[in-house]
Amino acid sequence: MYAKQDNVDHSVVAHEEPAKVINFASSVSKLPPQCAEAEEAILGGILLDPNAIMRVRDRLKPYHFYIKAHQDIYFSAIRLNAQEQPTDLIAIANWLSANDLLFRVGGRNKLVSLVSMCVSAVNIDALADLVVGKWKRRELGRLGAFALELQHKSDDDVTLEQAFEQLQTQIYNLQQGENTSSTSHIAGVMTDTYQIVEERNQGIVQPGIPTGFYDLDTMINGGFNRGDLVIIAGRPAMGKSAIAAQIGFNVAQLQNLPVALFSLEMSKTQIAMRLLAGEANVEGNYLKTGRISDCQWEPIITAVQDISTLPIYLNDSPTPSLSYFEAECRRIMALERRNLGLVVIDYLQLMGDSDGNRNNEIAAITRGLKRLAMKLQVPVICLSQLSRAVETRQNKRPILSDLRDSGGIEQDGDKVIMLYRDDYYHPDSPERGICEIIAAKHRDGATGTVKLLFDNQFVKFKNLARCGW
Repeated sequence: MYAKQDNVDHSVVAHEEPAKVINFASSVSKLPPQCAEAEEAILGGILLDPNAIMRVRDRLKPYHFYIKAHQDIYFSAIRLNAQEQPTDLIAIANWLSANDLLFRVGGRNKLVSLVSMCVSAVNIDALADLVVGKWKRRELGRLGAFALELQHKSDDDVTLEQAFEQLQTQIYNLQQGENTSSTSHIAGVMTDTYQIVEERNQGIVQPGIPTGFYDLDTMINGGFNRGDLVIIAGRPAMGKSAIAAQIGFNVAQLQNLPVALFSLEMSKTQIAMRLLAGEANVEGNYLKTGRISDCQWEPIITAVQDISTLPIYLNDSPTPSLSYFEAECRRIMALERRNLGLVVIDYLQLMGDSDGNRNNEIAAITRGLKRLAMKLQVPVICLSQLSRAVETRQNKRPILSDLRDSGGIEQDGDKVIMLYRDDYYHPDSPERGICEIIAAKHRDGATGTVKLLFDNQFVKFKNLARCGW
């Protein structure tokens, strides 16, 4: 075009500044990433094949389509399928007409053209992946604009840590293909809920993530739910860290699910030493001092090998923030290429460092931990100290009002579990070696108390024998 206007040799212009000419042209001419042909083929396949919608409905959403008319047509198919209605041409045309959308999508002629252009739905899965991929690329541009917007925010509006957390969350959601909207029609939710109930009834999926302690699992309806914030509280030396680590070990060993254990109190080596002592049945003092007898080496080596194969990740950062927890959890999930089974944080009162109102600070932390559990869809166990008020009572079994520093702990926790060992206060107690696990709060069920054996020699919790079972 330039050569015709000013009689210049086009090859010379291209040779001198090719980059500027090409980049400028591409920047003004490119449309957002999309594939109209793939979108049309998907819709045509759904109109032709009554089972096609079932193959793509879980991963392909209406907003993934670039063309608005295609979004409306696909949405009608999703709604009809949720109501167990057919998704053929007549049914979709009638639904669109009843909802004043038929004219907007191009009328019945548009639907007929989609059918005529499609031979079969055999490739609908690959086409769905292609459409979702194009949507993700469009979202990359949106995230770029969002990042530019964040850079101009003041610290009063959005702190730097909050900006990183917001951007990181959206990038992760995009990587995982999660729905950016939390709003769903009740029909789809009820369909999914019924499927969950049916699968649990058939034993296909478990109602929760089992702790490995069968009496505790029974009391809390099968285990910890994904999205739960679980508070484990007790006075010092009751065994909070030990039971949390034991539950994490059980989840990794019995369920083969990744576990992230953050300790603000003990080093990674100390945690590993406890796990090794419990698994090898060798007293921790022997491991710490190195006084190992010949007969103890074999179980130690076996335990080291067994524990090393488990998907357990230890972190002993002394001053982690909520965004740090999230970043590390997402890193583990990326390494494992699957969701976490459990997150353990030891312990709550060591978090935060402000000189302001401690109650408000702890409340903000527990709210953040609950959001973390919901965002990652993983149970989060957070350990908590109890106030000294327990020591002033004759009956030293803890109650909810003994939670230290903030009522937010009780409010945000889905489950609050408290530990009590009678032999700690009464050495001659008939309950020696027994720890009461008190479910003081259970959002999804009843409260109550179960008992576990606490083997102080190996700092390990065990199930009590069930006589006659």
